[in-house]
Amino acid sequence: MVLCVPMDETGPPDAPIDLPIDGTLDLHAFDPREVKDLVTDYLAACRARGILSVRIVHGKGTGALRQTVRAVLSRLPEVASFRTATEEGGGWGATLVELSPASGSTGSR
Repeated sequence: MVLCVPMDETGPPDAPIDLPIDGTLDLHAFDPREVKDLVTDYLAACRARGILSVRIVHGKGTGALRQTVRAVLSRLPEVASFRTATEEGGGWGATLVELSPASGSTGSR
């Protein structure tokens, strides 16, 4: 998955970055304004590859980013469930997502 990510809030997107589709999305490097589309696109890419268990790292901070992520997840029909990660997986700084398999897919992970 290739994304164009602005390196500062005022300029145009810089060179595209290659985002690995491996089941973990770390949002620390992204502008909060990009999170809604990024999460939606990343989950779609995971699902297309049969990755049905995804960890989204949003950090602990004030909880605003966590709320945004969970609001997005609650609206996506392909999300079967989501929950706070275990302490080993980031605690309340990460959300674990279970996706329903894409039609015609057996899924993995």
